[in-house]
Formats: sequence, C-alpha cells, structure tokens
Amino acid sequence: MKNKFILAAALLLMLSACSSSRITSSWSAAGSTGKKYNKILVLGLIPDQDRSIRGFMEQHFVDDLKALGYNAASALAEFGPKAFENMCEKDAVDKIRSNGADAVITIVLLDKSKERYYVPAQRQNLPRSVYYRRFGGYYTTVYDRIYTPGYYVTDTKYFWESNLYDMSNKDLMYSVQTESFDPASSESLGHEYGKLIVEDMVKKNVLAKQ
Repeated sequence: MKNKFILAAALLLMLSACSSSRITSSWSAAGSTGKKYNKILVLGLIPDQDRSIRGFMEQHFVDDLKALGYNAASALAEFGPKAFENMCEKDAVDKIRSNGADAVITIVLLDKSKERYYVPAQRQNLPRSVYYRRFGGYYTTVYDRIYTPGYYVTDTKYFWESNLYDMSNKDLMYSVQTESFDPASSESLGHEYGKLIVEDMVKKNVLAKQ
C-alpha cells in the first residue's frame, strides 16, 4: 500500500510539471556558431485583445536569456506598448539599434483558437453481480448513468512564432514555431515559452552560454 501511494504521488508530480507548450518546427542558419550578442531585445508582436500576455512573454524570455549570461531587455519595458506600431522597417531598425541592441528576437502570436467539447459524466463500470443483486443498487447505478449530466469544456490553443535577427546585417539566424495548449495562466505560458525556446537555441548552437 505504501509503495502504491508513493507511485501515485510521483505520477501526480510528473503530470503537474508537464508543459502546455511544445515546438512544432525550428530552423537555424547554416554554420551557426553561438554568437555572443552584446544586447538582445525581446519584441512581442501580439494583437490588442491579447496584449496582457505580452508583458509575461517578453519578461520571462528576458530572464531566461539573462540566465545564460546575455544582456537582454523587454521592448515593452524599454519603449512602451505602442512604440513599434505603424512603423516602417527602417525606423524600427534604427530604433532598435539606437537602444544598443545588436540582436532582436520576436514573439508573434500567429493564431489563437478555442475548442468547446462535451465531457460526459463519470460512470463506474461495476460487475453486474454487484448492482444487479438488489433493486436499490441497480436503480441507483442506472439512474446515475442516465440522469447525471456531463459538462462542456473550452480549451484554448495558441500558435506562436519567434525569429532571431542579427541587427548587424538584419539576417534571420533562427526561427521556431510552437503551440501552447490551454495554459494555466499567462504567466505560466510566458515561463514555459521562454525556457523552451532558449533551450532550443542553445541546442542548435544559435546561442552559447556567456
């Protein structure tokens, strides 16, 4: 019994630690050598209706880059929420460079979808000998199966893309697409996303520990 309890607790811990985000595809420039940038600007390009997520996404990404030893900054914190709206490419590049950033990584919300589905009530499958034996047991079991209502659940999927650009030549060095399935909160989404992407960039030798 004790071993079963330990096993159940370990399984519960593993499930609670599972990430809601996963990489669907990623690419890095040929010959990537883990260039050590002086400053990386994290720029979220997210629709107004989901703008509250932007702060969490940028800041957690910044924190994960800093953990590698990079000087990183959030565009939202440095420039405010609307600094890059309706700005042409040249002006945007000049603004980033004037901030001292020699690399920029974008966080783009490509799509967001909601899926609603029905979850039937939980039903016990007991042996017939248990609930057929007496009328009361049979009636209660069958009644619960027929009349206990289920419920509807709405899950949200986010589809993201991040690109790392070297601002010395404006070349694309890394691109990644991910999906996040029904995250617990905006903060947990930001935490998962930053960690996931930074680890992949290190793995692909796009970034190196400073």
